[in-house]
Parts: sequence; structure tokens; C-alpha cells
Amino acid sequence: MIALLQRVRKGTIEVKQHEIAPINQRLLVFIGIKVGDTIMHAQRLLQRLLSYRIFDDSNKKMNLSLKDIKRGLLLVPQFTLAVYTINSLRPSFNSAASPEVAEQLFHHLCRDAQHLHYNVETGQFGSKMQVSLINDGPATFLLQDIEKN
Repeated sequence: MIALLQRVRKGTIEVKQHEIAPINQRLLVFIGIKVGDTIMHAQRLLQRLLSYRIFDDSNKKMNLSLKDIKRGLLLVPQFTLAVYTINSLRPSFNSAASPEVAEQLFHHLCRDAQHLHYNVETGQFGSKMQVSLINDGPATFLLQDIEKN
């Protein structure tokens, strides 16, 4: 699984010109699900992104996690993160999980996040979404759970 984390100040997610998830001072996470990913990978990735220390403490050092600051989390499915680009000028999505598997894992990840964290919102799986944001920092981080059991 792949998570692209972005600290954001504000923004919006729209589906069919309807805002579904306002973004205000929170963590926006794009989620890519690859062939072979399991519920265990989703759980491990969720623990990492909730605990990843990317927010400033009182000394302006990145020492605080989303759990520490208790701000919102927005999870957005993005199959293009699972792209294979080596030796090619055209993306290949053969490494992406099937839509059925990816949807199941994404929804599992979202349910677990809602049980473990304050104020969780999600993008809409399988929909064309328009994501507008103001990156805070900018601060963008790539987390991957590459261990396959």
C-alpha cells in the first residue's frame, strides 16, 4: 500500500460539482492499493500515518503526529499511485489491485481510521474527484508498506 501524505491548510474535494469533504488544517492522504495488499497492510499503514511525526512542536520541529495534535484526517483513494513507471513513458497500472479488492481495502482502512482517530472524512471510491488544496509547508511525504507476507 502507498500513502501520499500532505499537510494542508484548506481546500475542497468535489464529486459531480458537489463538495463532499472540506479540508481545513488537517492531513490529506491519497491511498494507492497494489496487487497483494491485505487488511494487515492497511492496518500497518494506518498506524504509521497516524503516528508519523510531521507536525511542528512549540520549537518548530517536526515532532508531533496526527494523534498528538488531534486534527482531522481525509483519506482519498487514488489508484494512480500504484503506477509502474520503470523503463516506460506511459504509465502501467498492472501493479494496482483490482477495483473490487481496492475498494474493500480502502473501506476497511477508512472504518479502522474512524475507530482510531478523531474527525475522519473520505473521498469517494471509484468517482472522478476534483481535489483543491493549499499545501502547508509545503510538506508532502510518501509512505509505503512494502513488506509482503
